[in-house]
Amino acid sequence: MTAALVAGLLAGYGIAIPVGAVATYLVSLTARTSLRTGVCAALGVATADGLYALVAALGGSALASALQPVLVPLRWTAGLVLVALAVRGAVSAVRQYRERRLSARSGQDPVHPARAYLGLLGITLLNPTTVIYFAALVLGSRTTEEVSALDQGVFVLAAFAASASWQLLLAGGGALLGHALTGRRGRLVTGLASSAVILALAVRMLVWPA
Repeated sequence: MTAALVAGLLAGYGIAIPVGAVATYLVSLTARTSLRTGVCAALGVATADGLYALVAALGGSALASALQPVLVPLRWTAGLVLVALAVRGAVSAVRQYRERRLSARSGQDPVHPARAYLGLLGITLLNPTTVIYFAALVLGSRTTEEVSALDQGVFVLAAFAASASWQLLLAGGGALLGHALTGRRGRLVTGLASSAVILALAVRMLVWPA
């Protein structure tokens, strides 16, 4: 059980820590809205990682083979969604700057927490790299001995906990960023910078897939 716990933690942090477009969007979203919204979005990412860890633990090789024909459409769908988010973020930042009002702390959050959760869950589920990553880990760590259901459960829960802890850390950083950059110009700059980073990462995903 200890081995499964350690393997799950390492797997969860391994897929969560690299900062990509989703992580950048998570930080930006929390900075523009609230910690509550950011926490829900972070849990959406962690839920997707946990689901893929579960599927990989139960039948990683079969799923990897089944996904092979649709990897390109999945990658393009995820990339286009991220491009749309980048454009929307930039337009929103410019509009709010021109209207001379803050984008987050004044009034209600523009993004409902439940919507943030479902949105980040969907974006993460569209990334086939996640399931291939977990499938490779599971297949590479298997021996001739049968893995028990308990060990599989521990692996999945540990992977979810690791991913959730890192995503929540990112959301907390976004909340601190939102408190620090309270001026109109600061929010405009960070909003445009975030959109530029997300757009660059999305283009890289589409043009130079790993």
